Amino acid sequence: MRPGTLQLQGLPPLSLYIHLPWCLKKCPYCDFNSHEWSATSAPGQPLPEQVYLDALRADLQAALPLIWGRPVHTVFIGGGTPSLFSPVAIDRLLGDVRALVRLDADAEITLEANPGTFEKDRFRAFRQAGVTRLSIGVQSFDNGHLKALGRVHDRAQALAAIEEAAQAFETFNLDIMYALPGQTLAQCEADIRTALGFKPPHISIYHLTIEPNTVFAKFPPQVPEEDDAYTMLDRITELTAVAGLDRYEVSAYARPGHRCRHNLNYWQFGDYLGIGAGAHSKLSFAHRVLRQVRVREPRLYMERARAGDAVVSVEEVPRRDLPFEYMLNALRLREGFALDDAVARTGLPVSALRKGLDEACRRGWLDLDAGWVRPTPQGFDFLSDIQGLFLPD
Repeated sequence: MRPGTLQLQGLPPLSLYIHLPWCLKKCPYCDFNSHEWSATSAPGQPLPEQVYLDALRADLQAALPLIWGRPVHTVFIGGGTPSLFSPVAIDRLLGDVRALVRLDADAEITLEANPGTFEKDRFRAFRQAGVTRLSIGVQSFDNGHLKALGRVHDRAQALAAIEEAAQAFETFNLDIMYALPGQTLAQCEADIRTALGFKPPHISIYHLTIEPNTVFAKFPPQVPEEDDAYTMLDRITELTAVAGLDRYEVSAYARPGHRCRHNLNYWQFGDYLGIGAGAHSKLSFAHRVLRQVRVREPRLYMERARAGDAVVSVEEVPRRDLPFEYMLNALRLREGFALDDAVARTGLPVSALRKGLDEACRRGWLDLDAGWVRPTPQGFDFLSDIQGLFLPD
């Protein structure tokens, strides 16, 4: 709370992210902090659910002084593959959260799930444990593409998992990827039509990217050319619009009333406390914005979190970096943002943003009207170029 360089008149909404780091198999494209349980344990040894939950509770307790009195509006349980954890474990986890923080009565609580961990009534049990929204990592319905992506499920398991989710949850999300190795436009369209056949409230669409330090980076697959990938995205946007889903963010399509509130808070430069192995936090105070990182390796995390020492990095976001950091998030939203919100979330005056805004408007990438900033159709296709205008000199 010491004096700093910013003047935040109020604090943004606060979300909670919880990282469960284990998965059945590490996908060759994945650069997340995920760990194959079979590769780090003795054969047949179960997940250390209770020990990890003890660590999460201790981690959250240690962080409470940073968020005293602030309500938590959304919770996102990500991974890894959180659905590897039993419904009983998730019930305990959410009970610990409710005991320690001011969780909104209508908080959105999302759990990431993999069809490869699906079994009859498991999703319904997650709903009974308090999860309100399921995000299912389908990626594709084509068995050949699923194999190329290293997924542990097949088409039949994906279809069964979605059917179960639709029965148990009013709101659920399907993750779909495109521009996959060897994928044609017709195959991409078939994936989207299959997904839309379930009338999902929300779909997240991701272009397969080759990330550093992944198997695909070491052994690059043959993926569609950039122009072909753009054609796929155009077709995806057409099909989702006809089905009644609005593209409200670069990668997110939703029916009215079903936007992901947790991700919206990220994109609107809200705050989030991240607990769990490798989790990141962004927390605002009256005169500064801080970022935290927790220890990545799960066993070391459990040891240090239970000792109240899970954080390995704390950095204040430099004042000069805040315009770029804000735009990196807010410009992903098709509706844009209010200038007043940018001032409130960064603690900076409008003048700190003016040079980049003026140049983006001059190039036809942004519209600025009555204090509202919105990407133009052309600008929405060149977001990285717009965001680059706000990099510090």
